[in-house]
This record gives sequence, C-alpha cells and structure tokens, in this order.
Amino acid sequence: VQLQASGGGLVQAGGSLRLSCAASEDRFRDSSVGWYRQAPGKLREWVTTFAIGGATNYADSVKGRFTISRDNAKNTAYLLMNNLKPEDTAVYYCRLFKFNIWGQGTLVTVSS
Repeated sequence: VQLQASGGGLVQAGGSLRLSCAASEDRFRDSSVGWYRQAPGKLREWVTTFAIGGATNYADSVKGRFTISRDNAKNTAYLLMNNLKPEDTAVYYCRLFKFNIWGQGTLVTVSS
C-alpha cells in the first residue's frame, strides 16, 4: 500500500485547509489511519487518529479545530483544519497503522 498526501499550502491565521491522504489499495479500509506533523526543528508529533471501528482522537492542541474523516469507498482519509494558527505550521504526514506505512508529507504554512 502506498499513501499520497496532498492539500497543503500557505494560509493566513484563522483560515482553513483540507488535507487528503489517498491509498493505492483497498487494504486502506483494514487499518486505522492517522495524521502526524513535524514542525521545523521539532520531533514528529501525533495529531489525530480515525480508528477502524470509527472512534476518533485528537491531540489537545488541535481539539475542536481539526476534524479527521475517511471515505473507504475512495480509500482516502481527510484532515479538515479550521482556525489555523502559526504554530500549526508543519509538514503533515498520514499513516496507516496496521501496515506502518507513511505518506510523503504535505507542507502547511500558516502566516500571522
């Protein structure tokens, strides 16, 4: 399985972006999926997970602003990011947990 992340870009603080993570195979639906991010000079951190059973979890820093979803018919996960802040600036990666597969990352830059 391969993952292709997209949707990053430059946005002003308070704006929104939607990231996509498209999987190459139907095995996508057999795994929980998550998003991580890595800011410049920092370690990669977990952002959110959409479990295979439907439960979602969020890091405290994004709770209430970010929403993860998935469309198994399209083998795609999404991350809707609202009310973006400069501290959300990072490369965002998606991950399929069961196969420990990562997407290539998409850069989100939030200007103040």
